[in-house]
Amino acid sequence: MSRTKAIENGAAEELIAFRIAEQEFCVDIQSVREIRGFAPATPLPHSPSFVTGVINLRGTVLPIIDLAARLGFGRIQPTARSVIIVVRVNQQLVGLLVDAVSDILTVTDELLQPTPEVGSELAKSFVRGVMAIEGRMISLIALDGVLPQVEMAA
Repeated sequence: MSRTKAIENGAAEELIAFRIAEQEFCVDIQSVREIRGFAPATPLPHSPSFVTGVINLRGTVLPIIDLAARLGFGRIQPTARSVIIVVRVNQQLVGLLVDAVSDILTVTDELLQPTPEVGSELAKSFVRGVMAIEGRMISLIALDGVLPQVEMAA
């Protein structure tokens, strides 16, 4: 059962929360394969600006996406707290560069609010919903929107 269907049925789901600048986001914990410390990536020629490059993950070439740049916030300046969240997007493993992992959240359908209408369908393609938890606003990232459709077809 997908995370969305489970939440619609009232089941609790676990999400990994992380920070990009001063904002908090989260992804479904079932999509996360591992969380690792920052490692410099080897740049790829002619790759999109949000792709920092690739790293070697136990013999697998893993593309690294600067999630801040992908979401339109500008590039992350990696620090000692920066991490790469390795996620599965459809059938592809991808590393998401974020500032820091902050929490594991357990949520149900009543916490997830639909993405507000902001006059941009692009916003909805990246954010599946927004939650207000303990005075914090946390956006649920739609992982299938992170990779461009051209790459997804490949």
